[in-house]
Amino acid sequence: MSSNTQSMLSLGALMIFGMISLRLDSAVLQNTEVEVENKVYLTAFSLADDLLEEIKQRAFDEQTVVFKAITTSALTPVQSLGKESGEAWPNFNDIDDYNNFSKPVSLPHAENYTVTSKISYASESNQDEISITQTYYKRVEITVSSPYLRNQIKLYYIFTLHSK
Repeated sequence: MSSNTQSMLSLGALMIFGMISLRLDSAVLQNTEVEVENKVYLTAFSLADDLLEEIKQRAFDEQTVVFKAITTSALTPVQSLGKESGEAWPNFNDIDDYNNFSKPVSLPHAENYTVTSKISYASESNQDEISITQTYYKRVEITVSSPYLRNQIKLYYIFTLHSK
């Protein structure tokens, strides 16, 4: 074989090797990006679950902090859902104290997250629907947002009067 032919074959082999290397680097970079994104979403789900577990420790309603039989009309009115006068987190005593609650979270490996919650009564016949009157069902919506999330995380949970 001539020297020119060998040079051309060597040059062609180097080009093929270079293209394969670029594709491999691109795949590794893409896998790293997916791994980081998964960690961000896992952190967001953990933050939402932490707040839900905290809410589960509270009474169903201000009127049920001390256990007693109660009618729906005696429960907190819809327009009054939220913390009572003088209450502050983390000393909430019932579920609806978390209505319109917001907590920024910035810890190592969990920077710039915001965890919010909304509490409403749920319809007795369809717990996905919000009720405009008191029921034995409270719907908790927890939202986690962060500039690192493409989409907010939303977690829903239904409490019943005796769901603990």
